Amino acid sequence: MLNIVRDCLDALLHPSARHDALTRARHRAFMAPRLLGSLAAFAAFPGYLAIRGAPSALEVLAFAWLIAPILLSWFLSRTGRYEGAYVLSSLALAGLVTAVAISTGGIESFAAIWLVVVPLEASLSASRRVVAFAAVLALSCVAALILLGHLSLLPAAPTGASMRTTLLAFGALSATLYAAGLAFASDSLARIGVDLLTREEERYRLLTRNMSDVISRHGRNGAVQFISPAAEALLGVPAARLTGHGLFERVHVADRPAYLTALSDAGRGGEACSVEFRVTRGEGGRADFIWVEMRCRPLDQASRPATAGEAEVVAVMRDVTERKVQEQALELARGAAERADAAKTRFLATMSHELRTPLNAIIGFSEMIIREHDLMLDAARRKEYAQLINDSGQHLLSVVNGILDMSKMESGNFEIMPEPFAPRAALISCCNLLALKARENGIDLVVNAAPDLPEITGDSRAFKQIMLNLVSNAIKFTERGGKVTVAALVDDAKLVLAVTDTGVGIAADDLKRIGDPFFQAGTTYQRRHEGTGLGLSIVKSLVALHGGELNVQSKVDEGTTVTVVLPRAFSKASAEYQNNVAMLTPSVRSAKQEPSSQVKKSA
Repeated sequence: MLNIVRDCLDALLHPSARHDALTRARHRAFMAPRLLGSLAAFAAFPGYLAIRGAPSALEVLAFAWLIAPILLSWFLSRTGRYEGAYVLSSLALAGLVTAVAISTGGIESFAAIWLVVVPLEASLSASRRVVAFAAVLALSCVAALILLGHLSLLPAAPTGASMRTTLLAFGALSATLYAAGLAFASDSLARIGVDLLTREEERYRLLTRNMSDVISRHGRNGAVQFISPAAEALLGVPAARLTGHGLFERVHVADRPAYLTALSDAGRGGEACSVEFRVTRGEGGRADFIWVEMRCRPLDQASRPATAGEAEVVAVMRDVTERKVQEQALELARGAAERADAAKTRFLATMSHELRTPLNAIIGFSEMIIREHDLMLDAARRKEYAQLINDSGQHLLSVVNGILDMSKMESGNFEIMPEPFAPRAALISCCNLLALKARENGIDLVVNAAPDLPEITGDSRAFKQIMLNLVSNAIKFTERGGKVTVAALVDDAKLVLAVTDTGVGIAADDLKRIGDPFFQAGTTYQRRHEGTGLGLSIVKSLVALHGGELNVQSKVDEGTTVTVVLPRAFSKASAEYQNNVAMLTPSVRSAKQEPSSQVKKSA
């Protein structure tokens, strides 16, 4: 039966009150006694008339008032204005009590005690404004009754002591019963509120205990006032040890400014902030750092005045270590892709650089042979040119074969093929290939190599590539009328090669980076040809693969001397050491040359 009544009342509720349990209970508590009381009174009205007979005007007024609760319930059902319904209820009750009191003796009437019930009934609205209005209304009615009695404007009160006593007893008893009903209704609403609050707290407690994210509340100084139990699983320590400044002490020293700044900005700026920092997980020797993302916002952002200081902050933290590891992996992959792209670019640049020189020689000398009648070439000169074309073709073939070796060199898999060869013959062959280019540029190319240079053991193809790059660069950066000198001599167990030019030179700051891939000396130098910056880098790698050394000396507007020192006998151990040193970055090389104390300091 109670469920049927509750379902009927729920059907009358305003839509705004159906989604909140406490609001729904309050609306039901307002409508249920009024509707049921009015219906019961109307049902008893015919029996009252049969016993009492014709009613008086006052009795008609009292029964007519029974329509008011029904109208108030309809008003609340249609509008959902809970406080407004209690205001109207206070007006209706105070009006009825005042009217009955005026007709039955004023302030001394049995009905006057009901004015006390008016603010008590209004207390169920849970609104101080409604209670204050009801209290003022009741006091105003009391004052009106006293004033009317003092001015003798009240009708004559019912006579008879017994009747007066009976009415007073009825008034006190009915007011007490109604007040008791209000008290029970208030207690019922309070119990419902406590029950709902307990359920809500249990629901949130369940969430905080089982969610992986950590929820914390911070004071104005950043101290932790509350932290959820999930912190124990995240950080490996009891949550109680993280309160106060316990969490701050576990934040990485380098990340503490960012941590405090995020909390301060959220408390002062009124907007949500996000920060990532490292925090210690575990204790003792098992402690390590994990990455944590914290999102924080002010706790009382809506109610905090605009002129107020920092507010308390609520924060949500989660472990993002796996994401950080993935980001680092992506960064490494991106770096590997960039290095692969750079290797491809270097490969194409090297191929262009190395193929152009022999092709120019082949084209140039073949054109001269084609025009032999105009140039009146004799058989010896034609043979010489044919030999140069053959040498260029052979070198071109070796360069094509060396393209594959280039890729192996970049990947660290380039293998030196040591064999005995005559360095003077290889040196003169390289210079002959570039002689035509030197003559066209108006540059004097001089070779100073002793006829009795002994044989050395090494890769002859790599040796030629070293000399072609050095001599070609020297010619490229030497002005017309200048001179390029190629010298070779033996110093104990080493072969020393020197390529000297009178070109534009290199600034002291740029000398530190000479040999780095793609590096080109300052843009102020006058160049007739664009370069990729790979020439000396290739030379440097090939020299290192032979276990040799490369040295560059230069002055701006005076010239450059590049000295290559190669061992006469190839040593694999020395070559591996020199190659590892050549692969180091400039910063690492400079660090290896610094004293150990400075290295520790920089680290």
